[in-house]
Amino acid sequence: MLIKLTHAHIIGTVIAYLIGVCLVPLVISFSKKEGLVDLPNARKIHTKPISRIGGVAIWASTMLTFLCLVFMSYYPYGSLLSGILLGGSLMFLLGLVDDIYNLDAKFKLFLQIAIATLVYLLGVKISNIPFFGNIGIFSYPITILWIVGISNALNFIDGVDGLAGSVVTVNAVTLAIIAVAMVPPNPISALIGFILAGSMLAFLTYNFNPAKIFMGDSGALFSGFLLATISITGVMKAATLAILLPFLVLAVPIMDITFSSLRRIAKGKSPFVADAEHIHHKLLHAGFSQKKTVMILTSVAIIAGALASLFMGSQTIKHYFVYILSIVIVMLLLNFMKVLTKK
Repeated sequence: MLIKLTHAHIIGTVIAYLIGVCLVPLVISFSKKEGLVDLPNARKIHTKPISRIGGVAIWASTMLTFLCLVFMSYYPYGSLLSGILLGGSLMFLLGLVDDIYNLDAKFKLFLQIAIATLVYLLGVKISNIPFFGNIGIFSYPITILWIVGISNALNFIDGVDGLAGSVVTVNAVTLAIIAVAMVPPNPISALIGFILAGSMLAFLTYNFNPAKIFMGDSGALFSGFLLATISITGVMKAATLAILLPFLVLAVPIMDITFSSLRRIAKGKSPFVADAEHIHHKLLHAGFSQKKTVMILTSVAIIAGALASLFMGSQTIKHYFVYILSIVIVMLLLNFMKVLTKK
C-alpha cells in the first residue's frame, strides 16, 4: 500500500509550529499581567504560579494555519471538516471559561455533551462496530461517550510538565498516518492531525520541565476533542477491525481516565472530583522524576501507535517510525535547548 502525504500535510505542520512558537510567549506575558495563572496547592506538582491558558496558543495556531492554507490554495474543502473545527472551537471556549471562572463539573459536562451532539448532527458519528454492523440508535450514545470521554481523558493526564503535550503529539501523528493509510484514505482527518501535532510541538517548546505555561482545560479539551473526532472520521468509518485502532492509539489517556473513574466510584466519590492518584502521580510517588515519567508514558504511546500502524501493513509502520523518530528528535532538541537556556 502506497502512503502519500500531500503538500498541505507537511506545510500545515510547519506553519502551525512557527505560528505557535510566536504566540506562546505572548500568551505567557498576557496571562501573567491578567493574573491568569495556576497557583500551587497540595494536589499539584509545581511550586510557583504558571500561566494556565496555553490552550489559547494551541487553538489559535491551529486555526490560523487553516487560514494560511486557504490563502495558499492548499485548503482541502471537504465533508465534516467544518463541523470538527466548529466543535473544537466551542470546546476550546468552554475550557477557556473554565480556566478563568472554574465552572461546576456537572454543568461543564452538560455543555460538552451539547457540543458533541452538535458535531454528531453535523455527521461526525460512529455508525458501525465489528461483528455487529450498523448500530442504529446506539450510534448517538456511543459517539457522545467517545468524544466527551477522550476530551476529558486528555485533561486527566495533564498533570506533569510536557506529558499531555507529548502524548497528544504522538497520538495526532499516529492517527494522521493511519488516516492516510486507510482505504479509501482520509487526507482531511490526516491534515487536522498533523496541524495539531505542529501546534502542540510549539507549545511543548515552553511546556517541558520546568514549564513556563500549562495548556489548561482549554488546550486539553480542544486537543482531546480533535483526537476523538479525527479518529472517528479518519479511522472509524471503516467497516473492518481497523475501527478498533483508535482504542490502541489512545491507550494512555484511555487507561488513565478508566482507572481514575473506577477508582473514584469504588471509593464512593464523584468521578469528576480531582485527586492526586493518576498514573503519572503513581510514577512520581515511585521515585521517577517528571522527565522520566513523561518519557515512560510517551514511550507507551509510541509503542501503542507502532502496534496500530503494524496492523495497517508494512508501508504504514515504516512511515510511522520515520515520522515518530522525527518528532522524538525534535522533542529531545527542544528539551536540550531548554536546559541550555536555563544554564
